[in-house]
Amino acid sequence: MTVIETPHAVFREGAVEADGFRIRYTEAGEGTALIHLHGAGGMELTRGHELLSRQYRVIALEMPGFGESAENTRTARMADLAATMAVAVKNLEIDRFNLLGTSFGGTVALLLAMLHPGRVLGLVLEAPAAIRPARSEPSSVSTQEMARRLYAHPERLGILPVADPAIQAKTRRLVSRLRAPDRDTDLETRMGELMTPTLVLFGTLDHVMPPEMGRFYKELIPNCHLVFVYDAGHAISTERPEAFAEVAVDFLERREAFVVNRRTTLIHP
Repeated sequence: MTVIETPHAVFREGAVEADGFRIRYTEAGEGTALIHLHGAGGMELTRGHELLSRQYRVIALEMPGFGESAENTRTARMADLAATMAVAVKNLEIDRFNLLGTSFGGTVALLLAMLHPGRVLGLVLEAPAAIRPARSEPSSVSTQEMARRLYAHPERLGILPVADPAIQAKTRRLVSRLRAPDRDTDLETRMGELMTPTLVLFGTLDHVMPPEMGRFYKELIPNCHLVFVYDAGHAISTERPEAFAEVAVDFLERREAFVVNRRTTLIHP
């Protein structure tokens, strides 16, 4: 198993087979498993992962078709991708777990929780993309423009890596093919039946997914808490990792008893 050292934690890299796919993952920490499903940009370790690994066994899975994996031309629907990821977790010999989904991965995580409600202890959706504003078409933009969309303050993050054009193109084809309608009535109806304790997080300065979309999750999911993270863009766990980890851990520890002990739903610096 490959070892990936970050400034504050050591992540181990491995692979698991599921539905004929070889799925790469990284993990660190001990305790209850916390499975992470990444956004459309692919799997990337953040300071948020490091902080969460102090409390949980954090396992970040790379969904088939992302990163260095082969192009995924077989998965036909988002629900199929969710089912494959559920098999991957099962093949890691993990039965019950907490689940974190980011943006595109938030939709996959939501569907996985619907498919296997008995396995998911708590669900955290970071800037989920399951419900989008009308005509929110995906676009091909430069690394600099994408940084301005993902982060409220990209200048604070230093030099950002340039994405591989071939990986970008491959990923864009997959995401476009799996993309559901901006408002999926069937999905929204099923959200009303999801009893899993759920936390939805949006950055107040998200330029990819308007934070006001969070209200739909709050209204549709019976056991849902909505928190707006102050001064954060779309990539909350990268830009405000301490605030992100603080509220996520607090929620996962208390679940149904979770109450944001603040006068508003903002997490202040």
